[in-house]
Amino acid sequence: MLASDIRIAGRSAKMNVAFVKLGLSGCELGTSYFLPRIVGASVAAELMMTGRFIHADRALATGLVSEVVDDDQLEDAARALIEDLLAASPVGLRKTKETIESAAGIDDLATVIALEEHTQMACMQAGPFTQSVAAFGEAKASRA
Repeated sequence: MLASDIRIAGRSAKMNVAFVKLGLSGCELGTSYFLPRIVGASVAAELMMTGRFIHADRALATGLVSEVVDDDQLEDAARALIEDLLAASPVGLRKTKETIESAAGIDDLATVIALEEHTQMACMQAGPFTQSVAAFGEAKASRA
C-alpha cells in the first residue's frame, strides 16, 4: 500500500506496522523508505516503533491516504479515480510520475523547474498536444 501513488481508505480502515509487535524491526518491505516520506519522520517513527494502529481519519490527516470514503463507497471511489486516470494522457501520467519521483530527490527549486520544463516539452512532442488542448477548450465551453 505504501508504494501506491494514490491511496483511498474506507472509513473503518485501520493499519499498523505489525512487525515490531512480533519482536522484529518495524523496518520491512520498504516501510522505512516510504512511510517517513509520506507522513513525516515523527509519525513514521511512532507507527514503526510502537505498532500502533492508524485509523482512516488520522491516515487522511497525515497524508497516508488521499481520501476516506464510507466503506460501501470504496469501490465506487476507486472506479471514479480510475476513470479520471484513464481520461488523462498516458504519456502525461508517466512523465508526471517520473518527475514527481525525480523532484523528491532534488533540493534546488531552479533545478526542479528546469526538470518540469523539460518534461512538458517532452510531453508536447510525444503526443497529440494540440488536439488535447482543443478538446479541453471545447469541453470547457460546453460546461459553461
